[in-house]
Amino acid sequence: MKSAYELAMERLEKAAPSISLTEEQKNEIAEVDSVYRAKIAEKEVFLKDQIRKTQGAGNLEEAESLEKQLALEIRRLHEDCEAKKEKLRASFGK
Repeated sequence: MKSAYELAMERLEKAAPSISLTEEQKNEIAEVDSVYRAKIAEKEVFLKDQIRKTQGAGNLEEAESLEKQLALEIRRLHEDCEAKKEKLRASFGK
């Protein structure tokens, strides 16, 4: 007798079959990750430096604004990365 988990996994597999990726496809996805990690690191370095400068100058409102901008930029880059990876995965399934 199958457990509820096994039955659910079978239904899920029927609805959206999993795709086995080749090494080349995995490398393409890893490359996208690498590019976006670099973009995020670049934004962090730049904006954190700006934040430190504004805090040092005593402009806390601008520093807070820059911190919010940093959070938004990082979130946007993560979303862009995931969208690009999903697009790649969809192209692999064809």
